[in-house]
Amino acid sequence: MSELDETAVDTLTFETAMTELERIVDRLERGEVALEDSIAIYERGEALKGRCEALLKAAEERVEKIRLSSSGEAAGTEPLDS
Repeated sequence: MSELDETAVDTLTFETAMTELERIVDRLERGEVALEDSIAIYERGEALKGRCEALLKAAEERVEKIRLSSSGEAAGTEPLDS
């Protein structure tokens, strides 16, 4: 049987999800798992990848850049991609 972490993916932090995803990729690349188990951990890996992407997108949306006045002083913020 596989050694899948049963923690709900949508509760994981970015760092935790990325670490688990790296372990899954490593195991699959080394061929350490039986075919049936590899399918289960591949599916978990896909869910972890989606979680990481969602967390990165949310972080990007929160990033702002500082607007400077003509004198070089901070004059507020605006979205990074404006």
